[in-house]
Amino acid sequence: MPSLFDPIRLGAIDAPNRVFMAPLTRGRATREHVPTPMMVEYYTQRAGAGLILSEATGISREGTGWPYCPGIWTDEQVEAWKPVVEAVHRAGGRIVSQLWHMGRVVHPDFLGGEKPVSASATTAPDQAHTYEGKKPYGEARPLSLDEIPRLLADYDRAARNAMAAGFDGVQIHAANGYLIDQFLRDRTNLRDDRYGGSVENRVRLLAKVAETVANAVGRERTGVRLSPNGEIQGVDDSNPEALFTAAAAALGKVGIAFLELREPGPNGTFGTANHPPIAPAIKAAFGGPLVLNSDYDGERAQAAVEAGEADAIAFGRPFIANPDLVERLSKGAPLNKDDARTWYSQGPEGYLDYPALATADAA
Repeated sequence: MPSLFDPIRLGAIDAPNRVFMAPLTRGRATREHVPTPMMVEYYTQRAGAGLILSEATGISREGTGWPYCPGIWTDEQVEAWKPVVEAVHRAGGRIVSQLWHMGRVVHPDFLGGEKPVSASATTAPDQAHTYEGKKPYGEARPLSLDEIPRLLADYDRAARNAMAAGFDGVQIHAANGYLIDQFLRDRTNLRDDRYGGSVENRVRLLAKVAETVANAVGRERTGVRLSPNGEIQGVDDSNPEALFTAAAAALGKVGIAFLELREPGPNGTFGTANHPPIAPAIKAAFGGPLVLNSDYDGERAQAAVEAGEADAIAFGRPFIANPDLVERLSKGAPLNKDDARTWYSQGPEGYLDYPALATADAA
């Protein structure tokens, strides 16, 4: 039976274990979305992960609406990512860049007052994080058909920039209520053109983005994240199993290296589970390596890998407080608790100062 600590090959990426680091927005870049030196140490501390999925990284000014998050659409951003990636590689790690377009949850403040884009003219619930504090979201405008090539070009550029920065590959963020997810699900996709209506049409943008990115960096270096099941940021679907199995089949046809699913359980902390789990059906439809992510502990993660439910498990919050999470899980050691107050703060506190196991034992 496979173990959580066995190596696995994902396309061109040889991961030394199956404990992956999930994408974690931490807000330590500059206001211009340029990575900072402290990010070098943060990612290097966590290089023991089988694969690091970077924090969500903006593909364009239009798609970026989180304070102090990094981007990868300018030369300055690419150059600032290089020492991060180089340090992870020197420490023996692997890292891919998660490509992010937030769609309707980009507040107009980030766009000079212009409306954000989405599948349709809808408004996200709750409030946006801005540099001036929380504010209500603005109504999005529908992305027009003649803008699709420009959007695909943004993904192409970002993917090529990631490879220029030295990343081992990229992951397309198509989850959690962001732009591609807004196109996928029928609560937010109200279109009547070839990108709306039927499941086949709503999957079209995801497939085109995946094809574009795979052509740019290679299918063997391309992954995708989906979040089936339950409402996330006001995004939901009336028939998620039909939708997400079709999406998985389309991605399998493209031939991407791996698929990650964020499928919250009944007690999950991100979204709510309104439907039975559909990961098994998605895994069958996709046909390639599947990574699961949803509040796993070591025991549940090992059981999922042994049972063939997943090929690897991505851990989120445990990696915030436990830079040596792989070692802790392998030894059954206790985990540090993360401090939510410092998740998105800009300083080193709660970012670089969580002790590794050896340090804690010495203390």
